[in-house]
Amino acid sequence: MSTTWTDVAAETDLFDGAAIAVTPAGHDIALYSLDGAVYATDNLCTHGHAKLCDGFLEGHEIECPFHQGRFDIRTGAATCAPATEAVKTWPVKMEAGRVYLDLGG
Repeated sequence: MSTTWTDVAAETDLFDGAAIAVTPAGHDIALYSLDGAVYATDNLCTHGHAKLCDGFLEGHEIECPFHQGRFDIRTGAATCAPATEAVKTWPVKMEAGRVYLDLGG
């Protein structure tokens, strides 16, 4: 499997403790900035059709804005009901002030 890094945002587009949505190659993805690290998950909650980028980020967990299910932004694991199914995570790298995602995985 090859790695294909796609430029999705400027590092300056991100704010610590918050999320933004990006849509590279038709994928709806949420980017999270937390303590100098950037994480990426699918942007759609697996429990209800809510955008995770509109949720509340507390520590490494994003809370769905509809039903308060939570996901670990590092692993995608569901951490609080009613969410039970993990969200997909995406590999992230930072280079020259840009955020890149590996969309091949």
